[in-house]
Amino acid sequence: MKKIILTIFFLLSICNSVSSDTKINPINEGDIDAKINLILYESLTCGHCADFHKKIYPELKKDFIEKGLVKIEFRSFPLDMMAFNASKIAHCKNDGNSKILHFLYMNQNKWVKGSTIEEANTNLKNLLDSEKFDLNFDKCINNKEIEDHVLEDRIEGVKKFDVNATPTLIINDKKFDKPLDYKNLKKTLEKLI
Repeated sequence: MKKIILTIFFLLSICNSVSSDTKINPINEGDIDAKINLILYESLTCGHCADFHKKIYPELKKDFIEKGLVKIEFRSFPLDMMAFNASKIAHCKNDGNSKILHFLYMNQNKWVKGSTIEEANTNLKNLLDSEKFDLNFDKCINNKEIEDHVLEDRIEGVKKFDVNATPTLIINDKKFDKPLDYKNLKKTLEKLI
């Protein structure tokens, strides 16, 4: 069933031939002129992606991002409708900030549940309301420009980098092909500095 949903989602995104005049900022962190550019394709319902944010990202931030050595861009690669809507929420304020994105991963177990998309949306909305995020949930998930941006991320990931799973890490335009743990990542980054 999941494969069918993904296929429909992907075909819908290709048929939707995205072209928007509104520019949605990417979600990123780090010095724009950093020598090393990371792109992380991820789905907000992916447990391994949540693990990246909980276990790998804090060390990466401390050792490389805060020192101006690495810039990271978080790109949407939703694997289901729950992740698609959550991606739209993460981009909603259009400020490029990763606060909501990290929050959603840290609290994934609180909203990624329910047997329907409506239940998941309710869980997501209630969680965001409880934390006083200043956004209009319905307006965010129904925003066509944000939707197009999320779909563009996914399409580009497939076309340019052959992304087929999450998380997928791209380092200076090359797919990271080792197991994604901090030890392997640190070793690779240190060679590039």
